[in-house]
Amino acid sequence: MNALVVNLVLLVAIAAEVVATTALARSDGFTRLWPSLIAGIGYAFAIWLLAYALRFMPAGIVYAVWSGAGIVLIALVAWLLYGQTLDLPAIIGIALIIAGVAILNLWSDATLH
Repeated sequence: MNALVVNLVLLVAIAAEVVATTALARSDGFTRLWPSLIAGIGYAFAIWLLAYALRFMPAGIVYAVWSGAGIVLIALVAWLLYGQTLDLPAIIGIALIIAGVAILNLWSDATLH
């Protein structure tokens, strides 16, 4: 499979997970219908896309990229949309996650098998 296609699938899986997690935070413990539905559908779609990516990439790499990028993007969404702030250790930790995902994508030969 073309590496570009697999990476695009993984990127869409990350976006679906970010949307789902943002909706989950707004679902008020699954008591609000629309955020709950968006969360459930978003997670199901993300997992389906991850399953596709796992056909061509090792599980550890797929999960590291998916979860790492998701963490960074959810923190960014929380800051931009909801005014949630991060302290210096949190910012340093997120920077390290970004560095790890970048290293995996730019220099690791394990990304596609």
